Amino acid sequence: MPSAEPPEPLDPSILARFDPADPAFIADPYPVLRELRRATPIFWYEPAKQWMLTRYSSIHAALRDRRLGRAYHHRFSTEELGLEPEYTSWPRFAETERWSLLNLEPPDHTRIRVLISKVFTPSSINALRPLIEHESSSRLARLAARSQFDLLADYAQPFSVAVICAMLGVPTNDTPLLLRWSHDIVKMYELDAAPGSAENAELAAGEFIDYVHTLIAAKRAHPDAALVSQLIAVEEQGDRLTVDEILSTIIVLLNAGHEATVNTLGNGMRAFMHHRHEWTRVTSGEVATRPAVEEMIRWDPPLHLFDRWVLEHDVEIAGQSIARGEMVAMLFGSANRDPEHFPDADRFDAGRGDASHVGFGGGIHFCIGAPLARLELDASLTQLVRQFPDLELAEEPDYHPTFVIRGLQRLLLDIR
Repeated sequence: MPSAEPPEPLDPSILARFDPADPAFIADPYPVLRELRRATPIFWYEPAKQWMLTRYSSIHAALRDRRLGRAYHHRFSTEELGLEPEYTSWPRFAETERWSLLNLEPPDHTRIRVLISKVFTPSSINALRPLIEHESSSRLARLAARSQFDLLADYAQPFSVAVICAMLGVPTNDTPLLLRWSHDIVKMYELDAAPGSAENAELAAGEFIDYVHTLIAAKRAHPDAALVSQLIAVEEQGDRLTVDEILSTIIVLLNAGHEATVNTLGNGMRAFMHHRHEWTRVTSGEVATRPAVEEMIRWDPPLHLFDRWVLEHDVEIAGQSIARGEMVAMLFGSANRDPEHFPDADRFDAGRGDASHVGFGGGIHFCIGAPLARLELDASLTQLVRQFPDLELAEEPDYHPTFVIRGLQRLLLDIR
């Protein structure tokens, strides 16, 4: 098969508008992403030293391309690739990342995912449905006496962490600690982290690690039916998870699961409040909540960038030759608005129900927590529709000043 045509040189004026530190870009990145997607399937972003993919077809393929990897240490040293060692100044953060499923490649990824999948099963997640539905219903019911509430601080954050705590077997009283650690750690994933973010993430990682070590010791002494005890006990052909592997798994389940659910709910409800006809379609029963959840994830996703290392020579992606040791970043927010895959892609359509979006990634790194996130979001949207069908925006919300992890600072809603 002949190689694809190399991309045309990108107009510098378009590239200049791709600025993850610009508040105007953060407020609405989609017009700039649309310009970039139309202009080129791939471009070099010098500040991050990464090739950026803009189109659905290229991103869908890259997520499944085994020439790319989330890590390179299983094949090369940093010296072989001419790279600087990662996170040398932040050893405790690096410790949380070392055995995370998000950052592993086979054979370690395969071995650990098999073990985790033995306990994090569809049936175990479905068994949480009564708890999730009760938590959602009761927490929202407690807000009914108010004239307005912040969907994120008053509901989504405590709800999501309570579910994860129950699943893991972590005391609910520790929710404030877990929230703080999660918020601080995920800021390390930004392209342009704010001053002090790395120091805060390192401190949070250290405290989180110490907490999880204590938790694991307690579960060894007094096992229960929750996930941490199951991770300690799970075995496959004589293989077990190490303490470090359990630690990374617990931290990634909390951080990724909590942030994704909270931000999807906030971003999605903001979209509904700006598209009243679509909200009415759901509250009237014309559109079920399940397809509406898929559109919430697609239209304004909580994760906008996911990257890979190039692990082989002579790799060509979207017509561009890329050297071994370089990075390819996938712009999920751009892919999810690509009209070549999603007709009328910029329109928020609650009934679209297209689950082929890349909101949960793809390939071997497809989000293991996707079924849980969908269940939490569906339960939350169901209860919001049932208890508060006449919600209105009390004010226009602001997004956090971050690009990779996209979410609102708060979402204040009036109860009519």
